[in-house]
Amino acid sequence: MQIEKDVYGEEAMESFGEAFSLALTSGAVVYLEGDLGMGKTTLVRGVLRGLGYQGPVKSPTYTIVEPYDLSGFEAFHFDLYRVADAEELEFMGIRDYFTDGSLCLIEWAEMGRGALPEADLVISLSLIRQGRHVSVDAYTEKGRAALDVLRGAITS
Repeated sequence: MQIEKDVYGEEAMESFGEAFSLALTSGAVVYLEGDLGMGKTTLVRGVLRGLGYQGPVKSPTYTIVEPYDLSGFEAFHFDLYRVADAEELEFMGIRDYFTDGSLCLIEWAEMGRGALPEADLVISLSLIRQGRHVSVDAYTEKGRAALDVLRGAITS
């Protein structure tokens, strides 16, 4: 099961993230794939805005994880770009972040292979003309349910 959409501009990427947030209110593990500069953090900013967070959202490139306390649950934005070995994540207690109700948005998940749980959803961003092609794939029952909500949100 997959959803695809072409997005043009930073504002449109944030809007897509806001629409996507409607599908994530019960938490999920979301991998964000794409080269540097594709808009992964911009998408996360939109998701967090859609969930009611009003503060700054920056890439956790150096901190590895940024927590966000939202009404009703926690969200965690990970950037694993600088992780040399997945074992580093074990030392920081990575598994403690993944609870049933938490939302974990993970950039560069391939760097944490072996230490991360299975993704409910994988969002892939790629360059097109003057925008981005966004592809969202579901890998679990929770992911498929979220995709159904997202499909309704972006077509209405």
